[in-house]
Amino acid sequence: MLVLIVVVASTTARIILQAPVSLFEGVYTISSWISAQSRLARVGDPFSPDTYQGPQVSGTQFERIMGYINSGKNDGAAVHLGGKQIGQEGYFIEPTIFTGCRPGMKIVREEIFGPVACVMKFTTEDEVVEQANDTSYGLAASVFTKDVGRAIRVACALKAGTAWINCAQQTEISMPFRGFKQSGIGRELSEYALKNYTNVKVVHVNVGIRLRSLSILVPCIISTNIMHSSTNQR
Repeated sequence: MLVLIVVVASTTARIILQAPVSLFEGVYTISSWISAQSRLARVGDPFSPDTYQGPQVSGTQFERIMGYINSGKNDGAAVHLGGKQIGQEGYFIEPTIFTGCRPGMKIVREEIFGPVACVMKFTTEDEVVEQANDTSYGLAASVFTKDVGRAIRVACALKAGTAWINCAQQTEISMPFRGFKQSGIGRELSEYALKNYTNVKVVHVNVGIRLRSLSILVPCIISTNIMHSSTNQR
């Protein structure tokens, strides 16, 4: 079995499960794990050290995420978990899992920047690579499988700046982190990050070629002066 998780903005956004394992079985396992984690993860005051998930940053972002959730429903995706506001005050949204998602859906193709994940399925390795790469973004992805050879093959085929195998959200200060396509410019971490703060300058010095005459430069200098004089007169 192969499970591919495509990460957008360093958050799990698309989960692609291999068929013929039933989609319900795969989603049930994942949602059960998320539900168990949710019971341990406190949603509330972002300034509290015990809080795992705080509110959305603004009312605009809250409405934007809820708009994506409504879009997923209208496009035929099923809300397997969450999909509602938490409480009556604040911009808190339940962790949400959509099933029955298709590659052309808005919730699949665009960045939501919220607690929403989309579950899809695939049958062949070529199909899952095509689905994963069919996006304008390419920050990171995770490949989960017992077949290490297959994991490496798929990871190399993904158009993402980082590919994790049987893990996720792991960083190392000596390794660069960045996205492909519209997922960022420049790199963080490692010596590659220093290039963001440096400029390359080239100075050419003639140390071995004797110039027999400077007369070839005179017409260029005269033409330049004439041009400037004509410009000034106008």
